Amino acid sequence: MKRIFIAGHRGMVGSALVREAANRGGFNVLTATREQLDLLDQSAVFAYLAAEQPDIVIIAAAKVGGIHANSTYPADFIYENLALAANLVEGSRRAGVQRALFLGSSCIYPKLAPQPMPEDCLLTSPLEPSNEAYAIAKIAGLKLCQHYRAQHGLIYHSAMPTNLYGPGDNYHPQNSHVIPGLIRRFHEAAQRGDSSVTIWGTGTPRREFLHVDDLATACFHLLGIANPPDWVNVGTGEDLTICELAKLVARTTGFTGEILTDPTKPDGTPRKLLDISKIKATGWQPAVPFEAGLAAAYQEFKASLRIGAARL
Repeated sequence: MKRIFIAGHRGMVGSALVREAANRGGFNVLTATREQLDLLDQSAVFAYLAAEQPDIVIIAAAKVGGIHANSTYPADFIYENLALAANLVEGSRRAGVQRALFLGSSCIYPKLAPQPMPEDCLLTSPLEPSNEAYAIAKIAGLKLCQHYRAQHGLIYHSAMPTNLYGPGDNYHPQNSHVIPGLIRRFHEAAQRGDSSVTIWGTGTPRREFLHVDDLATACFHLLGIANPPDWVNVGTGEDLTICELAKLVARTTGFTGEILTDPTKPDGTPRKLLDISKIKATGWQPAVPFEAGLAAAYQEFKASLRIGAARL
């Protein structure tokens, strides 16, 4: 039975990875809460990995947020994500870990990248300024794995997921990503009987969304490949506008009022659609239809509200 350490196991992605490991069987899952292990503390991380001796490390821990959070706290985003990536990658090498998977983000690609975005467009032109700090930290994590693999012969590789949603998401009114942010706003507007909801920006940017359970299956699929790519995109290969998304969320939550836009707020990157041909060629593809996944995410949000477990 392989020992697998999932860093960030209480987050949306980490929780999905824990569920997938249990579904597959054959794994002894190692986890540590923030109180048990501060991933920003290099000596603590090195000591933990040396003591636990995992066979596999998945780096799902990250400081994450939407446009507002990335624009407001760029120093926090670049420092914390750089530090935890460096600590876990070097700590894994020192502990003799032969396999590590680092989870990045589609925001690593240039603002005006070709669409859909292939893996080889990385570092070919400037990043989107609103999340540059986070993106640079994720690029550094990807490059750490690539260069450790080249120099040390370790199978350290990376997966770059598109925008994620699903159980355990963060519904904070300012610091959430777009889907949980819209779910909360439209849910509360429907409860109050509001006549309208205003969304950030023009509503014209196009975004791709992947259910977190699909990402989890992709990660374990990649871990089963003997010689995986250094980094590979994980998405659906389909996108929609923010306005189209807002209409879907409104219908899902039962909001029947008007949807307004606020062009004074930033749009971010015009389009972020991943080219997923590389991972599909390895035999993986997403399985959760978007509207069904969105409906399930809303039901999970309401259930977590009832028991006081929602991340608000």
